[in-house]
Amino acid sequence: MNFSLYIAKRYLRSASKNNAINIINIIASLGIIVGSMVLFVALSIFSGLIDFSLSFSNDFDPDLKISSTLGKSFTVSPRQQTDIKNIDGVVASSKIVEERVLFMFAGKEQVTFIKGVDKHYREVNDLKEVIYQGQWFADSTAQVVVGYGITQKLSLGLMDFNNAFEVFVPKSGRGTIDSPEQAFTKSELYPVGIYAISEELDSKYVFADLTLTQELVGWKANQVSGIELKLKPGADEEKIKEQLQKIYNNKITVKNRKQLNDSLYKMLNTENTILYLICTLVIVLTLFTLAGAIIMMIIDKKSNLKTMYSLGTEVKDLRKIFLFQGTLLSIIGGLLGLVLGIIFVIVQQQFSLIMITPSLAYPVVFSVKNVLIVLATIVPLGFIASLIASSRVTKGLLES
Repeated sequence: MNFSLYIAKRYLRSASKNNAINIINIIASLGIIVGSMVLFVALSIFSGLIDFSLSFSNDFDPDLKISSTLGKSFTVSPRQQTDIKNIDGVVASSKIVEERVLFMFAGKEQVTFIKGVDKHYREVNDLKEVIYQGQWFADSTAQVVVGYGITQKLSLGLMDFNNAFEVFVPKSGRGTIDSPEQAFTKSELYPVGIYAISEELDSKYVFADLTLTQELVGWKANQVSGIELKLKPGADEEKIKEQLQKIYNNKITVKNRKQLNDSLYKMLNTENTILYLICTLVIVLTLFTLAGAIIMMIIDKKSNLKTMYSLGTEVKDLRKIFLFQGTLLSIIGGLLGLVLGIIFVIVQQQFSLIMITPSLAYPVVFSVKNVLIVLATIVPLGFIASLIASSRVTKGLLES
């Protein structure tokens, strides 16, 4: 066995005659254990919050979405529709039209998006869980499904025949506008359902029939703003993207769910990085205690070091004793902290000890990635702290 490692293990197991040094060692060990536990729990909680936040948008966002690179809309031929359906890995596809419009109800106004979808939309996005009240609209009608946030802002209810729910769509063209009729295409809609997901999404969309929406915006029957796709689990996403580009001669943009929420992912990742850096800073401060404990140990074992030096042990090997001791202490403390952190995360998942609301538990996610992050943080920092502290073992110290 390596001599320095053997001595380091002996020093790690044995207590010092000096109680002050023992107390410092205990504090350093507890600091590493608590630090690694806090870092793992913090990362697990934030992973849970990320999944929780993204779960809202996942109800509306497809696995893949096709849009035009050349303008607001593109055309879909029957042949292209067939080719898309025949791609291996594609379960369902739905044509959509999205346009920012003005809605009015009982003297109140709201500018947001109307989203026209075809009859296959519910095969791509399962909306059963998000219909808060009422039902989905019938195809080829003026019925619509409205977000809960929009109903709140407009004081809108279902099947209200006393007040008209109107939509105004700007007309394209040039020239002088003399009346509202020349500027907007107007139509009455009939809310039959309300969806509720999140505050942002509940104020974003009014779902309507695709044909009705195409007529409102003045588009042709084969003209759409996008096609949304649902894929089989485990489907080769990149291969499907390549096939879609071939069908449209590379004139389309294909985005997956992550790319559709790029700004949200960036924000969450930035917050996660900041949280990690804050926790790491706390650990760095804790490891100053480890460095101090090693320096105190060097002073306490000075006579033993002199004896080993006199017997021919080189200075670099004596330094390795404390380098190994500090590194082992970091590894053991990190592993113990991880075990405690994992236990806490599993207990929270199973028994919901900490609640955000009376009905909603604080979300946590156990991830092997977080385990590796904690180890990759604790062990190198512990090694560096031990390396700095062990450098106090010098030839001058041993000969003094």
